[in-house]
Amino acid sequence: MATLGDNIKINGDRLWDSLMEMARIGPGVAGGNNRQTLTDADKEGRELFQRWCKEAGLEMGVDKMGTMFARREGTDPEALPVYVGSHLDTQPTGGKYDGVLGVLGGLELVRTLNDLDIKTRHPIVVTNWTNEEGTRFAPAMLASGVFAGVHDLDWAYNREDAKGLKFGDELKRIGWVGEEEVGARKMKAFFELHIEQGPILEAEGKDIGVVTHGQGLWWLEVTLIGKEAHTGSTPMPMRRNAGLGMARMTELVHRIAMSHQPEAVGAIGHCDVHPNSRNVIAGKVVFTIDFRSPNQQTLDAMKARFEEEAPKIAEDLGLTMQIEVVGHFDPVSFDSGCIAAIRNAAARLGYSHRDIVSGAGHDACWVNRLYPTAMVMCPCVDGLSHNEAEDISREWACAGADVLLHAVLETAEIVE
Repeated sequence: MATLGDNIKINGDRLWDSLMEMARIGPGVAGGNNRQTLTDADKEGRELFQRWCKEAGLEMGVDKMGTMFARREGTDPEALPVYVGSHLDTQPTGGKYDGVLGVLGGLELVRTLNDLDIKTRHPIVVTNWTNEEGTRFAPAMLASGVFAGVHDLDWAYNREDAKGLKFGDELKRIGWVGEEEVGARKMKAFFELHIEQGPILEAEGKDIGVVTHGQGLWWLEVTLIGKEAHTGSTPMPMRRNAGLGMARMTELVHRIAMSHQPEAVGAIGHCDVHPNSRNVIAGKVVFTIDFRSPNQQTLDAMKARFEEEAPKIAEDLGLTMQIEVVGHFDPVSFDSGCIAAIRNAAARLGYSHRDIVSGAGHDACWVNRLYPTAMVMCPCVDGLSHNEAEDISREWACAGADVLLHAVLETAEIVE
């Protein structure tokens, strides 16, 4: 393989312009984006990405989950491709960079290779995974989950949004049902560039996060049933307050996570209170607990402790309780070879870097079950994401894309 020099870098202005142009599709109400999966805005974003890929000389393939694969040929037709990418869908109040940086950073990588007339032995494929966010159709990372064999295709097609619309029907409606069988593609490796979605890199002044692990998670949906009653005329000792039960369990979740520091987090992020009236004691509460850790033993211990202690809280308050697992994946250890390629790239380019654990789930987590995988992260302002105020600098984006470029070139093998 030819030697990689630190003078090979992406076109930062072109990458930034592409990010800003994509952000005009599905604008939010506060400067971010609302480009939820399989909406008309998602369709428009896909069409723009497709046009850019065609202009870059890439061949587009689409699988039955609507995932887009844009291929740049290598010199060896038998060599397994190196894949890069992330997702173009956003949260309802999403930012301009979550996911999008990984897709357009991959496209910029290819454009740079075209500009410099650099050939690789292995093909390079830029990927846009369908429905990574999971905000409209649960669960998150749906298409990559089907690709990895975690979910069944028919099951995915039958996922419904809040209006009862099915994933499969909406995918067909926007015209992005492909012919390829999901999971049929083989990879040499997969690299995903992403913003950190946390505050560590910015706080420490690091340019690059070398992602070594991804946190596993347990999502537990808890239903508490008490008794609705008038808030003004029901004596305190005679109340069966489901809201109080949730409050005490919120504190329990916090204590459990704190007892497993520094490698654990936990919170209640979603709740529905019934009847949700000012002067009615809550008779029913449904809420979801999110426990995460990169350590399997810690992750399972947190879940077990909650399941042991929470029923006592419910019993003391006269509540009935039900716990249902609504989401789970084990901690992820990314491939040592791919991690080394990212570290080598950051060092070669002179970017400051540190190892980091991804606190969020990503498509790379599912792909890692099948093929060597790793992630590159760049900082984001105040660690803020899933928020329209999400922000990164042009320099951070360029550094991340440069490292992605070099890691991919090391893996795809430059041809003299």
